[in-house]
Amino acid sequence: MVVKYGILQLRTCFKLFSLRKDSQGVIFFMEFPPLLAMVVAKMFHHKVYWLLPSKILLLSNGIVSKLTAILSRICCNLCNGIILYSSSFISHWNLEKYDHNILIAHEHFLDFDMFTVTTPLPDRPPLIGYIGRLSEEKGVQHFAQALPAIFSDRQDLCAFIAGDGPLKDSIVVSLQEGIAANVDLLGWISHDDLPRYLNQLRLLVLPSYTEGLPNIMLEAMACGTPVLATPVGAIPDIIIDSKTGFIMEDNSPDCIAENVVRALNSPDLEQIAENGRRFVEANFTFEKVVENWEGVLQGFR
Repeated sequence: MVVKYGILQLRTCFKLFSLRKDSQGVIFFMEFPPLLAMVVAKMFHHKVYWLLPSKILLLSNGIVSKLTAILSRICCNLCNGIILYSSSFISHWNLEKYDHNILIAHEHFLDFDMFTVTTPLPDRPPLIGYIGRLSEEKGVQHFAQALPAIFSDRQDLCAFIAGDGPLKDSIVVSLQEGIAANVDLLGWISHDDLPRYLNQLRLLVLPSYTEGLPNIMLEAMACGTPVLATPVGAIPDIIIDSKTGFIMEDNSPDCIAENVVRALNSPDLEQIAENGRRFVEANFTFEKVVENWEGVLQGFR
């Protein structure tokens, strides 16, 4: 991995040499700290911006991760601007000292002709679900473990888990304990098919340990599907509990079960779904993303 990023930075440096007189600034969309490339850019008096895509670099443990964190701090000091998806990342990633250089912009926009309400919420079956990668950081294993308690409280419910990943086999095993008949394992769903499945759900559950700004959350909200999620990454910027969706304190099975029942029993569920739909339609159009990035790019002038 380090070798790959080293080669990428060398290639970037060569590119900067060829553009050294034709560019006023450079935005680095690199997860690994692009220190060498940044130094070269600064040599040519370019303004330097870094879009931070992942908190793993700044928060992980281990020798390599600690070295990466040091390089990240150096890069942050070199930057004319640090671009984040969410202002909540400033404190989460301990970036307060760079607050004067932080710009907020995201790259997420939706096709609202594709992601729209085709089945009103009251007409949908009593179905909840998870859609995403079947891996530990997504917390899907806890959702599977919460299902017996959820079904015990709401015997009318069924569920599906859609996706693929390293936890697939263990989830299959956990579902064999008396609830498999009520749960469908759908495998990976193509992007084109997502609206159809989202329009079947009464509630999408995202019990992640870590997130940036998950597309599936925005897509669900655009389809009028309420979302229950953990307050990680940029999720709290989008979901305000009982206003535009539902927030659970953590992703333990007990907490998931309690909050699924709370959400489904909410007398305001339809209005909350509508609030969420209106929010993403107002903030995640292509035009809105362009407007946000225009503000970022003004720093090049």
